[in-house]
Amino acid sequence: MQLDAEDISALIVLCRAEIDRHGEHLGLLDSAIGDGDHGTNMRRGLNAVFTERETIAALPLPAALERIGLVLVMSIGGAAGPLYGTLLMELGRGLAPDANAAAFVATLEQAIAAVARRGRAGPGDKTLLDVLYPVQAAMLERSAPERIADCALSAARSTEAMQARRGRAAFLGARSVGHEDPGASSCALLAATICGYFAERRPS
Repeated sequence: MQLDAEDISALIVLCRAEIDRHGEHLGLLDSAIGDGDHGTNMRRGLNAVFTERETIAALPLPAALERIGLVLVMSIGGAAGPLYGTLLMELGRGLAPDANAAAFVATLEQAIAAVARRGRAGPGDKTLLDVLYPVQAAMLERSAPERIADCALSAARSTEAMQARRGRAAFLGARSVGHEDPGASSCALLAATICGYFAERRPS
């Protein structure tokens, strides 16, 4: 995972733009099964990271990930902030500066496990974990970035058929079925954006 300051800055810009583009949709998804503020919260979090992008981009990748996670915890709020923050801070703490792709995937698995512990959730609970698990599995198989992006977006859509067992949506019981999970959706959008960047910079 050799990313320089230009790469990190570009990814921050792209992720912020993608969340901004879909912010209203994320809010609508959350209105159906939550309190409707996921789009607003994610926009606020990505804007906060964007504001610090020059400082963050100057850091080695592990430290940059850890800083992004901290900023998201402090700025997103709600349930999503601690989950995204845990993912990125654990990933940053576990990575060596010269980590290769295999080491990144292994560290990602540990970071996802930390998210599961933090959220007391697992596969099928209708959370962003239902995107993270398939993405990590696709990375383990060394799938192409385009394939991983498709996997993420498909995984988010699959949460529509699930009954929520964690968070505010869990109070709806069976009524949560038929609605895509907003956290899974934002996670898929970010994963697909990152994969798109890697697809474009991949040598032909």
